[in-house]
Amino acid sequence: MESFWGKMKCEWLYEKHFKTRDQARAAVFEYIERFYNRQRIHASNGYITPEQYYDNAKKELKAA
Repeated sequence: MESFWGKMKCEWLYEKHFKTRDQARAAVFEYIERFYNRQRIHASNGYITPEQYYDNAKKELKAA
C-alpha cells in the first residue's frame, strides 16, 4: 500500500493544486478509479493494464 501512495504522489499528485479538500478527494478518487485501476501497467498482471488483463481473461473464457 505504501508503494501505491508513493507512485500516486510522484506520477500525479505533485503536479496538482487544490483549493478545497473536496476537490482533492474527488481528484484522488478519479486517479484511482480511472487511471490506476484501469490504465496503469501493473507488474502483478504481467506488465499489462488491468483493462487488458480483463479483456484477455474474457477471451480465454469464451475460447474454453
